[in-house]
Amino acid sequence: MDLSLSTRTVGDRTVVEVGGEIDVYTAPKLREQLIELVNDGSYHLVVDMERVDFLDSTGLGVLVGGLKRVRAHEGSLRLVCNQERILKIFRVTGLTKVFPIHTSVDEAVSATD
Repeated sequence: MDLSLSTRTVGDRTVVEVGGEIDVYTAPKLREQLIELVNDGSYHLVVDMERVDFLDSTGLGVLVGGLKRVRAHEGSLRLVCNQERILKIFRVTGLTKVFPIHTSVDEAVSATD
């Protein structure tokens, strides 16, 4: 399966909508998108993972790398996920303590840093 990416601006946040599988083959596409956004001055990102079917350790690494990039600019990276199988990955790895995880884009956008 492939990875679909689209971006939109909501207030002062850039929402990255991700669909499909984030794995060793597709994660570089997401990494490039996050790097490009930060290089263009978008430091408050919301990654909408509601349509993600699969996430592996490579995908987790890309998200952590994105978080480090935005934090270097006093930014934030919030995740939107309400799928139990994906949320379990974040719980098992302890990344629920690292990423703010929200159940909707509206909730993530309106959250304060």
